[in-house]
Amino acid sequence: MIRPLALAAAVLLTPAIAACNDWLPPKAPSSDAPMSTVRYQCQQDKTIVADFFAGKPSVGADGRPLPGGRVMVQLSDGRKLSLPQTLSGSGIRYADPGGSFVFWSKGDTAFVEEGANQTVTYRDCVQKR
Repeated sequence: MIRPLALAAAVLLTPAIAACNDWLPPKAPSSDAPMSTVRYQCQQDKTIVADFFAGKPSVGADGRPLPGGRVMVQLSDGRKLSLPQTLSGSGIRYADPGGSFVFWSKGDTAFVEEGANQTVTYRDCVQKR
C-alpha cells in the first residue's frame, strides 16, 4: 500500500524528473559536417562554394603519406563534385581519381583545372569575406 505522503511526493516530483529527462547533452559535431565552408568569387563572375571535410590520413603501399580530407565543391555552372585530398607541394589539392578535375586552394585563393590539358576554368578565385 502506498502511503499518502509518499504518493504526494511522487506526484510533486514527477514534473521535475521529467524536466530533467528533457535535457540532452550537446551533440558532438557530425563527421559528415564540414570543418569549414568557403565562398570564392572568381573571374568572369564565376563562383565556387567549398565545404572542407577532415579525414584520417593513411599510408600508401609505397610508404608515402596519403591525406584523408575531402572537399565538396559547388560551381556556379551548377555542378557539384566531391573530391578527395591529394598530395601537393604547395597549398591543398583535391582531384578526381583520373585527375581530370582539380581544385586547388591556398590561403584565401583557389582555382580549378579541368581536362587532359589542365585548362584553368575557374581562375583568380578569392575568398569572399
